[in-house]
Amino acid sequence: MNTIGLVVNRNKGDVSDPVSRVLAWLALQGIKVLLNEESAALLGRQEEGMPTRTLAEKCDCIMVWGGDGTLLNCARQTAATGTPIFGVNLGRLGFLTEIDIPDLREKLQALIAGNYIVEERMMLQAAVIRDDMIIEHSICLNDAVVSKGASFRMAHLNIKVNGEFVGEFSADGVIVASPTGSTAYSLSAGGPIVSPEAHVILITPISPHSLSNRPLVISPDSEVEIQVLPCVDDVWLNLDGQYGFPLKAGDRVLVNKAPVKARFLKIQKTGFYEVLREKLKEWQSGLD
Repeated sequence: MNTIGLVVNRNKGDVSDPVSRVLAWLALQGIKVLLNEESAALLGRQEEGMPTRTLAEKCDCIMVWGGDGTLLNCARQTAATGTPIFGVNLGRLGFLTEIDIPDLREKLQALIAGNYIVEERMMLQAAVIRDDMIIEHSICLNDAVVSKGASFRMAHLNIKVNGEFVGEFSADGVIVASPTGSTAYSLSAGGPIVSPEAHVILITPISPHSLSNRPLVISPDSEVEIQVLPCVDDVWLNLDGQYGFPLKAGDRVLVNKAPVKARFLKIQKTGFYEVLREKLKEWQSGLD
């Protein structure tokens, strides 16, 4: 491990001091650190900043300071490069982020010594078809969501899997999630928790009008088609809760497994179910 890229979410508070101390320590270990534009601005080293995609092409791995949202954003931008990423948790729950700040030096020592594994996670791709033309195409790690916007009225959606009609959903929307996304929005909407080792796709209705509209678990090689029926004018495709694209009646959204995977460095030995148990406990404590 000779070169590490750095991506920092500046909206998580002033972390310039701990970041600077970590960079100084890495320099003593002979590790070169590259900065994306946001990180360079945070540290007053603007001349060293580069786009995140460029950074990913030049480093051995990427250290992301933030919450799961920051990690999701980085994964979407860098998946095509194959560069593994790991997260330093500045958020609350942190299902994806690997390290808490108090453990950072110990985990970095393990990383430099080569004591890590690379875990691959299935991603999804979503294409918007309008008048038989693809007008939008993007990838995501957690989920692709077709849902109404601010309107009080429900969205009306036709759902097909591999061309076979599943049903017409009257709901606030529908979530198509990866196993990684099963602990995100899909979980809040009543979907099942799925181990990231299971390669499946989840379809979870959001507040459906009919009790017959239930979550589905389908093959990872399936293609989900969501057609927007005439209803409210305010319907959107949202990816990972971060990127939105407005839809019109008649639009079809095709979602299937992406040709690229997110790659995460796993430094600690904590298993998925231990993380799940602890994070759900934290979540429940936050509600109490």
